[in-house]
Amino acid sequence: MSMKERMEELEEARARANLGGGAVKNSEQHSRGKMTARERIEALVDLDSFVEIDRYALHQTRDFGMMDKRILGDGVVTGYGKINGRQVYVFSHDFTVFGGSLGEMFAKKVTKIMDMALKTGCPIIGLNDSGGARIQEGVVSLGGYAEIFFRNVLASGVIPQISAIMGPCAGGAVYSPAMTDFTLMVEGTSYMFITGPDVIKTVLNQDVTFEELGGAKLHNSRSGVAHFYARDEKECIAQIRALLSYFPQNNQDDPPRLSPRKPKGEASELDGLLPNDSDRPYDMHEIITRIVDGGEMLEVQPLYARNIIVGFARLNGYSIGIVANQPKYQAGALDIDSSTKAGRFVRFCDAFNIPILTLVDVPGYMPGIDQEHGGIIRHGSKLLFAYCEATVPKLTVIIRKAYGGAYDVLGSKHIRADANLAWPSAEIAVMGPEGAINIIFRQEIAGAKDKETERAKLVKDYRQKFANPYIAAEHGYIDDVIKPSETREVLIRYLDLLRTKREARPPRKHGNIPL
Repeated sequence: MSMKERMEELEEARARANLGGGAVKNSEQHSRGKMTARERIEALVDLDSFVEIDRYALHQTRDFGMMDKRILGDGVVTGYGKINGRQVYVFSHDFTVFGGSLGEMFAKKVTKIMDMALKTGCPIIGLNDSGGARIQEGVVSLGGYAEIFFRNVLASGVIPQISAIMGPCAGGAVYSPAMTDFTLMVEGTSYMFITGPDVIKTVLNQDVTFEELGGAKLHNSRSGVAHFYARDEKECIAQIRALLSYFPQNNQDDPPRLSPRKPKGEASELDGLLPNDSDRPYDMHEIITRIVDGGEMLEVQPLYARNIIVGFARLNGYSIGIVANQPKYQAGALDIDSSTKAGRFVRFCDAFNIPILTLVDVPGYMPGIDQEHGGIIRHGSKLLFAYCEATVPKLTVIIRKAYGGAYDVLGSKHIRADANLAWPSAEIAVMGPEGAINIIFRQEIAGAKDKETERAKLVKDYRQKFANPYIAAEHGYIDDVIKPSETREVLIRYLDLLRTKREARPPRKHGNIPL
């Protein structure tokens, strides 16, 4: 065979591989509002930057007539490319080939690029669209999943891992995305669950749809399994690209710095944002956008545990992670879900050298039988553990309330925050004035002729003496009390100061976070 003939054979093989399951299957994929595996990669990476690996892989199964159904690539496209000029590894399930089901060669392709990503210190992105384990391959398929799971754990905290759910993801397959750093889902076309509607109907006689059981809205708002909600695949891919821009390549690098930009509005607007009544709610986003570059924040899990805000932003061009109470929801109190949400975010930032800014307005922990029986003690301590464990620069600004144990947890000086600031409106106390005087002055109030007048007087006295930042500042727990309009300027100075921070901890295999 001549070289020309060999070249023609190569071109024909490439064309077959690029077709995936064929024109009809690709058309069916489009009819569902979904891109093909290769179209997703093309949309994700920089133009002409993708290099495919193992395009000619074929399954080796001989049973069930499978030798007559061998398709190049075996149901997954793997390789590497660039996003905004930075190297990433990608695998994309091909639903047009055996429903994207995972078999031996499929798993080997994925684990190969996961190993390469670890060796080269590059992020890895998985575009999931799979019917699950390939039944025809039996335990070999199950073993393939376990090999992927093991590498998810090896890569955790070493390289960023992102999972986009762009179709079905069921059974054991859900555990790989669950162990990655961020999971994105698409409205109407993606779902995740351990057991499907048919099994639930058979075992429990409960009727539920795919969307109700494990759709994008459900996992973004109720379960907390997903971190981002996209209306279509293009938006999902744009979210991945935006998310990566805040991350370093790996845990040995620093995040990229961009050109600084002015925040939203004028700094002076911060001086008048808080309501005069300290019990009135407001939107913490109004403060955040007036501090960070461009007034922009990429919020993580915005539909889940809305009493706390977490997300990425930039300050003077540098990437930061923000944790902030949201007084608009449940007065910004900490509860089970918000503690878990914020705790995991803090740990991600710490793993990847992203400084943490905490904006505090917290009346304490959410009271209630449901919270106590649900394990608020255990779940609440996750956030405390995460803050104590974190060694990245930690900056805290107390905006208004910082009551009880929640004051300690949210980046206090006592758990080694580096810069602790307060606005003049800050109230730092064991509890709110009303609750405190009911305990401290119970007898005085009971013996007063006019109980309400006496109560109001005692509340006013308590607020003047304790519900302010100056007692804490006297003890060195607050480094400075600043005007709201000075916040961005002061934070930039501290962030610059802390660039060279080094903090040693006792040697150990790992801590035992209260899971």
